[in-house]
Amino acid sequence: MHPAAPGSACPSSNVRFGLALPQYDYSLPSAKTGWAAVVDWAVRAEELGFSSVWLSDHLFYDLARYGGPEGAQRGVECFTGLAALSAATSRIRLGSLVACNDLRSPAVLAKMAATVDVLSGGRLDLGIGAGWFEAEYRAAGIPFDPPAVRVERLGEALQILRGLLGTGRMTFSGRHYRLEDVRCIPRPVQPRLPVFVGGSGDAVSRLAGRYADGFNSAWAWEPEDFADRVAVVDRAAEKAGRDPAQIAKTLGLYALPGGTEAEVRRRWERYVKCSPAGRPEMRSLPVWAEDKLVGTWPQLAALIGRFEALGVSEIILTFGSIPFQICDPDAVGEFMEEVAPLVG
Repeated sequence: MHPAAPGSACPSSNVRFGLALPQYDYSLPSAKTGWAAVVDWAVRAEELGFSSVWLSDHLFYDLARYGGPEGAQRGVECFTGLAALSAATSRIRLGSLVACNDLRSPAVLAKMAATVDVLSGGRLDLGIGAGWFEAEYRAAGIPFDPPAVRVERLGEALQILRGLLGTGRMTFSGRHYRLEDVRCIPRPVQPRLPVFVGGSGDAVSRLAGRYADGFNSAWAWEPEDFADRVAVVDRAAEKAGRDPAQIAKTLGLYALPGGTEAEVRRRWERYVKCSPAGRPEMRSLPVWAEDKLVGTWPQLAALIGRFEALGVSEIILTFGSIPFQICDPDAVGEFMEEVAPLVG
């Protein structure tokens, strides 16, 4: 979706690497969480040669789905956070992984995205999905419609976003949204601000092929399974008269690197310690590692190469067992210093 960032650690490879920032209460093993930690990690990611940094989009988060106790986990709001990070960084791209479509009207989201792009000098990647976290819908008083309805609404939103971020002016009449001569000014810095769809099902994948600049799915994939997602996106693109090669394929993955098998296992023990106790898959490293980026440096480079062969252009990493978590801070630098140069 965008050129390799200056200072990239792997210029010979077509694959870039992004970092999911530690924005929640659970995100770091130490007490140093909150906004200061988010900024520190964004700056460090830029220094290490990551291509991009990412924030998720939730009113709050809950570890119950990961075997933890119920209760709201604090985290910064996605787009105001990205706007602030635009001032703290200078080169690295900034992305939403992914915006919940139903939390904002697409006209408002287009305005927000254009503003972040202006503030950052043209560094925003706008990821958007249909929404899945029922608890935040209930808390906000938003109807949690069936998946088919939410996906249909996302399809209309993508058309609106593409129009407003492109021409800056749009009238639209759909089942879910009606706009009358809406304008998005100022315009984004990027002539075509990248808009990608996040999700895993066929319906969402087809939307990416029809309307988006890219597709993303996270956080656990094997290459053979992700190839099926790529095929769905590409077929939808061809049916819509688009070139599938122009649609970026990206994914998010849990990452656990190590110089040796013994080091991988020692780091795994740190991941287990900062994971909720009620997760049966965390009892076995081989089981957990089946669809994650886990292994020695050469093993990881080989696995990344298999994803690259599918057309994957960027992998967004989370260094823990829960999204937007960094269980072992040393793993982040080790990945960029030891694994990234082996890719390509």
